[in-house]
Amino acid sequence: MKIKVLIITIVTINSFTGCKRPASIFAEKQNDTYPAYNLVWADEFNENGKPHKDNWSYEHGFLRNNELQWYQEENASLKNGSLIIEGRREKIKNPLYNPKSNDWRQTREFAEYTSSSLNTRGKKEFKYGIIEVRAKIDTASGNWPAIWTLGIEKPWPANGEVDIMEFYKIDGKPHILANAAWNESQQVKWDSEKIPFSHFLEKDSNWSENFHIWKMDWTREYIRLYLDDDLLNEIDLNETTNPDGFNPFRQPHYLLLNLALGSNGGDPVKTRFPVQYKVDYVRVYQKK
Repeated sequence: MKIKVLIITIVTINSFTGCKRPASIFAEKQNDTYPAYNLVWADEFNENGKPHKDNWSYEHGFLRNNELQWYQEENASLKNGSLIIEGRREKIKNPLYNPKSNDWRQTREFAEYTSSSLNTRGKKEFKYGIIEVRAKIDTASGNWPAIWTLGIEKPWPANGEVDIMEFYKIDGKPHILANAAWNESQQVKWDSEKIPFSHFLEKDSNWSENFHIWKMDWTREYIRLYLDDDLLNEIDLNETTNPDGFNPFRQPHYLLLNLALGSNGGDPVKTRFPVQYKVDYVRVYQKK
């Protein structure tokens, strides 16, 4: 059940970035879950149509990991109180096609699948607090849904990545992951927990049919990642400094929600499309 909120919009100092821009005050029952925190921003996705442009931007085209999908805005919509990211089996002409290129993003003449990837970069960025996302993921073969953050300064991985949720196959078996990545001696350093999906099915055989709550609890000293209040991973932020002395988890981050297809998600050929990744809400809390 969603918390009903009364939203009053004013112009104030944004609590995430320090930039002057519209911010929301949640006046009615703003936070019964975390009494020591204020609810500083939320998107409840209660309207129908498209995600609000003041909160979300989109990625486009082929991007990462030799994934199969072509990212496009058309696959994201709001309906029945949820953000729906839809994966589709459809053929899209690649405008960057170049058979002589060494870049896989250009050597594919067509995309055979489409999806969406949304982010809050430059719009909603935050440092420390609790991020809570209630979502329902499709666990059919080929799906690679994620909830993650990236730091606003430096290139990857020196900017820092936090995977609040990833679902994909390892050695052919589905897992749920809770990770962080940063730079170590010019290479990516991972702090990862990879929990076999069977662990969750043993507790609830209908797990895939339900919404679940993923949470990132972030302070200057640690990041703790939870699924339905079960702690999956804890990252010691005293151990995450890049070789240049910069700690990417002591800077503002922005949020990404995406549904990748193929690659680590497995083979989607036998999967029935369309598939849907549903997000009920995103909420960000910070200490009073």
